[in-house]
Amino acid sequence: MSLHPDKLLLIHGLVDGELDAANTVAIETHLKSCADCRAELEQIQAVRELIAAAPLRERAPEGLHKRIELMIDGEAGPAPRASAAPHRPVMPGRLAWNGGGVAAHVLSGRWASGLATGLIAASLALAVVMPQLTHTDMEDQLVQSHVRSLLVGHLVDIPTSNRHVVKPWFNGKVDFAPPVPELADEGFPLVGGRLDYIDDHEVAAIVYRRRLHVINLFVRPAHTLSLPGGAVARHEGYSLVRWTAGGLEYWAVSDVDTRDLRLFRQLYISRAMP
Repeated sequence: MSLHPDKLLLIHGLVDGELDAANTVAIETHLKSCADCRAELEQIQAVRELIAAAPLRERAPEGLHKRIELMIDGEAGPAPRASAAPHRPVMPGRLAWNGGGVAAHVLSGRWASGLATGLIAASLALAVVMPQLTHTDMEDQLVQSHVRSLLVGHLVDIPTSNRHVVKPWFNGKVDFAPPVPELADEGFPLVGGRLDYIDDHEVAAIVYRRRLHVINLFVRPAHTLSLPGGAVARHEGYSLVRWTAGGLEYWAVSDVDTRDLRLFRQLYISRAMP
């Protein structure tokens, strides 16, 4: 018996925690019967432990913190004489400032400009992050359907990478026509399609992959939704991305990183346009 090269990617994915449930079960089953692949796994884990234990962090020299403080104070300039500064009462709720030292440097025009820029950037970041979903029963159902499709071996009813086969397969099974764009050239190959049941209604499930990960795209008429436009969420270790277009509501669910799922949404929308 020898090491199976075709299992190496799965072994590394297992060590890094990047496998979905189906691939995790598959490689763990293989490792039980293959001593060489099991030895490779143990060697990878040993190397990771050595790297984690290695003294790779450099300790800052003694006195560095104090020298940085002195440099900042020196750049701000000397503080004015106390007698030269007029007395200004401190208003309730405001900070006292004598015009010198680190406080003066921080509140100088140059730093104030930087502070304003930082606040604007933070506001923009909040604007991007704000459309997050709160925990809902819908998320529970979507994640459960995604996991169930991996565990019971019923990922697709029509297994094919040909979108011209998947799209007409839904005709007569659901009363809408979900777009099935080809995204393999962007790293999201089509796996097939199936019918699923969400929120007491039949929905179309279009299945794509991202490397070793499965993406379930659930599609249903938009008139059944109760949530606002596009949104992103993490729920029980899975990423969920939702959007609406052309009278349909889309939910993409996977254990890939949220950034990959956002990229999938962007590509799907651009390719699904007539």
